[in-house]
Amino acid sequence: MCSSFPISTALFFLFIAFSLPSVLSLTTHEQWKKQQSANDVHPNDMDPAEAETLFKIMETMSSDRNWKVSNPNPCEPGSSWPGIECKLGQDNRLYVSRLDFGTPPNPTCKATATFPSEIFHLLYLQSVFFFRCFTHTKTNISIPPRRISTSLQQLSLRSNPALVGPIPPQISSLNSLQILTLSQNHLTGKIPKEILSLTSLVHLDLSYNFLSGTIPDQLGSLKNLEGLDLSYNSFTGQIPDTIGQLGLLQKLDLSSNLLTGGIPDSIGNLSFLAFMALSNNRLKGKFPKGLAKLQNLQYFIMDDNPMFVSLPVELGSLVKLQELRLSNSETCWLALFLSTLNS
Repeated sequence: MCSSFPISTALFFLFIAFSLPSVLSLTTHEQWKKQQSANDVHPNDMDPAEAETLFKIMETMSSDRNWKVSNPNPCEPGSSWPGIECKLGQDNRLYVSRLDFGTPPNPTCKATATFPSEIFHLLYLQSVFFFRCFTHTKTNISIPPRRISTSLQQLSLRSNPALVGPIPPQISSLNSLQILTLSQNHLTGKIPKEILSLTSLVHLDLSYNFLSGTIPDQLGSLKNLEGLDLSYNSFTGQIPDTIGQLGLLQKLDLSSNLLTGGIPDSIGNLSFLAFMALSNNRLKGKFPKGLAKLQNLQYFIMDDNPMFVSLPVELGSLVKLQELRLSNSETCWLALFLSTLNS
């Protein structure tokens, strides 16, 4: 005996069977439209918000030309600005990855130029350079609290006599930074401890400023550091013992400061060290133990320090040493001379 099957139920399933392809077709069509919309972005198009930020930076920095009028598409190949590099983002739009100011053919800086904190809103920016840009109008390094670029790997500000004030602690938010150069400016104050949380740093150059205070013990946390230059400032106190934790360090320049005490024995741990300049300080006392371990040392600059000690015989075992400067350090050469004769 056959079971009964309601006609209304059959009609319902028949309606679903014919409607489903239309529904699927509509969904597929909507996805296709979205994909086409994404593909309609020309690969030379710049993100509009990025472009406006860049135009604002240029207006602050340079009067070489009306950048917005003369180059409305800053990243377009064939008409790109000097001193700018761009890269494609995940949305297929172009973003600024490098900016270079101050050295022709790159944009030169006008007399009223001030530090453009908007650079930190360029989310794909990896490198930025300011050379002899801030020369007349006093300005300082300012970092906005929100929407900071985490892509920035190199920040260089050199030879800017009107760049004044302290190094802002907010610089620690640039956590991808590998090269920080703030040399030959008019920066004052202490080294902010926050800067020493930038554990990706490979080179740190704060030379030729008016920085003061002691060198923080937290310096030892910069395990990837290969170059450290704090020369020509007014740092006081002793060289921190934690400097021996910088196992990859190749260049150390602490010359022309007001440092006192001795050279820490932990210096002997810096087996890659090739250049060490400690001249023109107030260092005294014995040379560090383990000096003979510095087998890569090529330049040892120690003049103008009141050491008042004999030179250690270990200096004679530094086979790569090319230059040893100890003038005005009141050291006795006899021990080193005798060790050389006996070798």
